[in-house]
Amino acid sequence: MKVYHDLVSRVLEHGVRKENRTGTDTISSFSEFYKIDLADGFPLLTTKKVFFRSVILELLWYLRGEDNISWLRDENDCHIWDAWADENGHVGPIYPVLWRKFPYHDEEEVNFEGVAHNIKKQIPARKEVDQLGRAIELLKTNPNSRRIVVSAWHPGLLSKMALPPCHLMYIFNVADGRLNCHLTQRSGDIALGIPFNMACYAALTMAVAQEVGLKPGIFAHTIVDAHIYVNHVDGLREQLKREPKPLPTLKIANKPVDELAFEDFVLEGYEHHPSIRFEVAV
Repeated sequence: MKVYHDLVSRVLEHGVRKENRTGTDTISSFSEFYKIDLADGFPLLTTKKVFFRSVILELLWYLRGEDNISWLRDENDCHIWDAWADENGHVGPIYPVLWRKFPYHDEEEVNFEGVAHNIKKQIPARKEVDQLGRAIELLKTNPNSRRIVVSAWHPGLLSKMALPPCHLMYIFNVADGRLNCHLTQRSGDIALGIPFNMACYAALTMAVAQEVGLKPGIFAHTIVDAHIYVNHVDGLREQLKREPKPLPTLKIANKPVDELAFEDFVLEGYEHHPSIRFEVAV
């Protein structure tokens, strides 16, 4: 896709070299943006092979609300999160938990029985919000709302996360019968992460649009720290030399989002150039 190639070119041309926690320097550009019309096809890169199976399995894992990768790793032989999980597969309260079981505390009066008398004390009661479920309900009942937001950033839980969320907020917006989605990302690995994020959120937008009776619209994406690891530069320069092929088509079974399985996502017409190997910086 031209928008992706333009993004790569801008970061290579205008980015600055920065150190970071991984020990591998990046070429970093502040606040990059692109948008894609999903009517033009499913945005799976064609100038290298992107592993569609992993994209969809990761999305389905997000929908499960779990803090463990066993469903990905053990049941589906998908290892994209292995580097961040502990020996038991735990990754903490990251995307799946925050999308579907966002924890918060509400003041609730509780009685404690003492030895001699009753003690009344205010303690916080833990509750959860299914943010995605609430967003879908709003799209059905109040599609013109400007508050259809799903946040994956919880300052109180950062220390419990294997990796603080990179793609931290998405907002749905309805216009002219089409469902648009804007993703805000604090940090984006251009070579490896962004192609996955682009395809994952496009698939999510298409699935939600179908459930709420809308057509897929625009996917827009803001990346605050858009970066290329220095050991990815040669591979990306090679990719820029390749001519993009027509985008594939994604067909999704007409089911509620929570009932979807991998077999319900059918990719058609995906022609691509060979894979390019990029090392993951952990």
